[in-house]
Amino acid sequence: MRRLRRVLLALSIVALGLWLFSGPRGPRIEAGSILVLEVEGEFVEGAEPPIWARLFGAPPRPFAGLLSELATAQRDDRLAGVVVRIRGLDLGWGKAAELRDAIAELAAKRRTVAYLEVATLAANREYFVATGAPEIVVAPGATSPLVGLAAEYLFLGGLWEKLGAGVEAIGSGEYKSAAETLAGTKMSEPHREMAASLLDSTYEHFVAAIAQARGKTPELVREAIDRAPVDSAELVSLGLVDRVAFLDETVAALGDGTRVDDADYRGVDPASVGFDPVATFALVYGTGNVVMGQGSSRTGAPRLTSDDVSQALEDAAEDPDIRAIVFRVDSPGGSPLAADIVWRAAQLAKQHGKPLVASVSDVAASGGYYVLCGADAIVAPPASLVGSIGVFVMRPVLGGLLDKLAIGHESMTRGTHADLLLATKPLDDAGRERMRAEIDAIYETFLARVSAGRGLDREKVHAVGRGRVWTGAQAVGIGLVDELGGLRRAVRRAKQAAGIDADADVALVAYPKPESLAQQLGEAFRAAAVAAAAPPLPGAGLLRELAPLAEEWPADEPLALPPFQVRIR
Repeated sequence: MRRLRRVLLALSIVALGLWLFSGPRGPRIEAGSILVLEVEGEFVEGAEPPIWARLFGAPPRPFAGLLSELATAQRDDRLAGVVVRIRGLDLGWGKAAELRDAIAELAAKRRTVAYLEVATLAANREYFVATGAPEIVVAPGATSPLVGLAAEYLFLGGLWEKLGAGVEAIGSGEYKSAAETLAGTKMSEPHREMAASLLDSTYEHFVAAIAQARGKTPELVREAIDRAPVDSAELVSLGLVDRVAFLDETVAALGDGTRVDDADYRGVDPASVGFDPVATFALVYGTGNVVMGQGSSRTGAPRLTSDDVSQALEDAAEDPDIRAIVFRVDSPGGSPLAADIVWRAAQLAKQHGKPLVASVSDVAASGGYYVLCGADAIVAPPASLVGSIGVFVMRPVLGGLLDKLAIGHESMTRGTHADLLLATKPLDDAGRERMRAEIDAIYETFLARVSAGRGLDREKVHAVGRGRVWTGAQAVGIGLVDELGGLRRAVRRAKQAAGIDADADVALVAYPKPESLAQQLGEAFRAAAVAAAAPPLPGAGLLRELAPLAEEWPADEPLALPPFQVRIR
């Protein structure tokens, strides 16, 4: 019986592997079919999700996979029309702009209807994506998609004061407000200036995109937003949507062809609709917090690790079948040292003579911008977040908290500046000056990397640096970005640099390569243990924002991070 159980277990594992890793045979699509494409939730910058994510839930879809599906539908003459069913989206404005552009390209070849099915108090981002289609239909029970944009910021300095603790923070520029978020109690004037600028730039792009898509003037769009229509009929009268209908009615209006669901259509082989690549490009992902080492975080979230991403760039550069490298970055930064290691790997990859084009997703700020600033070209969506050239360091001061808890503490040092290593008392002037000198040295290195990579003199980089975050649209005008656009625009730029026709097909191969089955199973157990140890709590959103600090970024290390919670809704 024991042997039989072992055999059955082995057969089960083999069957599971075949199910997970076998390629789809492809569905049969009849002429005149109507595709219903589901766009909902979170999309990640990475290859296919690991085995453990597929086993224990519905993992986020790769964003590149969604773009590929839209491109396949664009070429598929068997489709009479496409309904893009848009529900609640958890993505930034960078991906939203890319998705909107991809829907618009689909609509140029195939009748496309955006179907809004949202129940939140505001669906600005969902409506923005929907305007990529010439026809917008809203569900009868849906809520209003427009109330304007908003951003909010938290400051934790008062919390530490109440606890009897504190955080000493020294940054390399007046806009480096990540330190302010952790140690301050309110916005500084530079922070307020930057936050207003980001909101203004995003709002301007938001309004202009709606105006262009709906045939309105920007003034009329602003008036409509300020009215904040709540009734579906009012949305139609304002020209914001074309009609109100249920999904089945919307599908039926496109013809009497067979309905094809999104889950089935993902199995269509792009070659069956004429995709014929003439070259292979590497798509190197740099996703998540910039940290030293390798592997994902304890929760299984992706990280831009110095070892993994550097190795991926090296492997892509040395592969004779790879004609160009597209470095896709979606990162808020982290360790300056890790960023410098990846930056060096990118420079070494360029020495192989292959074009290296950087593609920004939602954010490439601080360390996230550092890693790509030496690329041959940088492409970013208009409302993505880039720049934040600067560094800061945090140092906890816990003596007051320990006193409140009646915990005795003493310290001894050897060496003039050894008190930098203590967490129980604040620094004296000499220690603070020593810490500032180290931050300034790292900042100068950061400036030098950007200056060399972007062909700008040091003073110009400093003028747009000092920790300030810019939108992609703003960054083009100041030399931090070469061109506005998403992944497909970056691929086109790489084709141009490689001497390949802009309309020719190329295959994208993801790097880093997937982990082994044994590694993935290890990640599965680790992620399950972390989830079991961390049940949902009130204020979980704020805890998620601050968790990377406790997990990955020690308080006594320099950090290259933008302001926390730069999230425009």
